[in-house]
Amino acid sequence: MSTFLACTAPAAGHAFPLVPGLLALQERGHSVHVRTAAALVPALRAAGLDAAPVDPAVEAIRVGDHEARGGIGRLRRGYADLVARARRDGPDLDAAIAETAPDAVLVDVLAYGAQIAAERDGRPWALTVPSLLPLPEPGIPPYGLGLAPRTDRLGRLRDRALWPLVERLYGSALLPGLNALRGEHGLAPLASPLDLFASPARVLALTGAPLEYPRRALPPHVRLVGAQPWDPPAAVPEWLDEPGDPWVLVTCSTEYQGDERLAAAAVEALRDAPVRLLVTLADAHATAALPRAANVRVERFVAHGPVLERAAAVICHGGMGIVQKTVAAGLPLVVVPFGRDQPEVARRVTECGAGVALPAKRLTPRRLRTAFDAATAGRDAARAAGVRLRAAGGPGAFADAAEELAGLGAARAAAAPTACPSSSPPPRG
Repeated sequence: MSTFLACTAPAAGHAFPLVPGLLALQERGHSVHVRTAAALVPALRAAGLDAAPVDPAVEAIRVGDHEARGGIGRLRRGYADLVARARRDGPDLDAAIAETAPDAVLVDVLAYGAQIAAERDGRPWALTVPSLLPLPEPGIPPYGLGLAPRTDRLGRLRDRALWPLVERLYGSALLPGLNALRGEHGLAPLASPLDLFASPARVLALTGAPLEYPRRALPPHVRLVGAQPWDPPAAVPEWLDEPGDPWVLVTCSTEYQGDERLAAAAVEALRDAPVRLLVTLADAHATAALPRAANVRVERFVAHGPVLERAAAVICHGGMGIVQKTVAAGLPLVVVPFGRDQPEVARRVTECGAGVALPAKRLTPRRLRTAFDAATAGRDAARAAGVRLRAAGGPGAFADAAEELAGLGAARAAAAPTACPSSSPPPRG
């Protein structure tokens, strides 16, 4: 059996999707260690995993892209903060490797310093991607822009022209700082941000159909292991089962992004609808000033699982975690993307029929109500999308791919030359 070490970005949306697959590895007899945000450690330990917090210095560096103006400004600010964090998460992974002596390492896609540490360490490692796969391929639109796929001649020309532009845009925001850090550790610079997906022995993308577009030329080391929805076990609040109109979940990002105005618009949009709104504000609780309405309940956090079992629809910012959970539950979605990968996630939701997207810059209560009515009218399509997502991989597929990774280490050890016998006589005594 093998020992795995998983290092996540300090956010629930990057740690929780790993849990089903890591538990599957343990059930197969492997040892698993996890390093993640301190606040998430109790939940992972309660689930049965050996979890420990990352260095507090890692969490102390917050990603403040929501504070910047304009899409390019937010992109540059976000990557600058992640590279600053990388100077902490790399040494933190070094320490975790020394402590746990893993056979294979799983590193989060946003833990850039930990990726450098894993590359320098030399043992087999995989990149874990709890979102859509941002790799180019004919027929797949440029990542991040939220464009609809097109297979006609104009669509092919559009994609060929825009993919290099998108690559350069992301590269100009990320690579200067990241390559400087790589140089400090004796590693060659990256020519493109796509090179990040070429370095590891495996890439484990925790998604699949219907949110991931069909791929015909996937690199041989990349595995689409399917969505892995997971929430910490939690008691069902008594109020959730009180009789009344159906629940609609309105949720803000668990990592603050300035999206509290989505909650305010949802209250105004649905205050007179025959539904009950459950608004979860997460880190927006300190700044949100919501209008009052008789059919609204506001909480900071509520476990999504019990809510989705009782909900009729979901309104959200387009984080991959809540989107995959909602699609898996077969519920209609309204997605209002605020940044990061959310415009792309919103496009995938609309393309597979799971819901409706509304750009944040066009968000008003009236438009949100129109989007909600359209999404809930498409319940059958949302259910069909859920069937497809539940069939596309899962914990077993994740564990299979991780075992491939550990097998690479075993093969490397078996192929290593054995030491030559000594010509000296054995020591006496």
